[in-house]
Amino acid sequence: MFIYATNRTDRDRFLGILNEQNRAWACNAPVLAFVLARKHFAKSGKENRHAGFDAGAAWMSLALQAVKLGLYAHAMAGFSLEKAYTILGVPKDHYDIIAAVAVGKKGDPAILPEELRSRESPNTRKPLANIAFQSGFPKEYEA
Repeated sequence: MFIYATNRTDRDRFLGILNEQNRAWACNAPVLAFVLARKHFAKSGKENRHAGFDAGAAWMSLALQAVKLGLYAHAMAGFSLEKAYTILGVPKDHYDIIAAVAVGKKGDPAILPEELRSRESPNTRKPLANIAFQSGFPKEYEA
């Protein structure tokens, strides 16, 4: 599930949920959204242990569609969870708020504070050998 804002009033409310760095980065984004995962199935009430996986797949679909449309989508974990539940009116017992997302055209990095400007390049990823294991869980990761 996504809760999004496109008008200035709602975007300002949503910006208030983000931490200072993400607020600076996302302040001009025309769309701000939050990704939610339902904790339990509506009909049965059983735990939805795949909710985080489904929410991640939905976010990735949004990110890929944004690129297809010539936009950027940037997911952010830096936000106040308590503010998010309050400002968005999300019932804590039923949903996890997974991430915030800014969607829009890429802005001029020169308007960012230096700390954020230096981070405007793709981050490095762990080598595949550190995250994919054939045949079972590696002993060195057990602790």
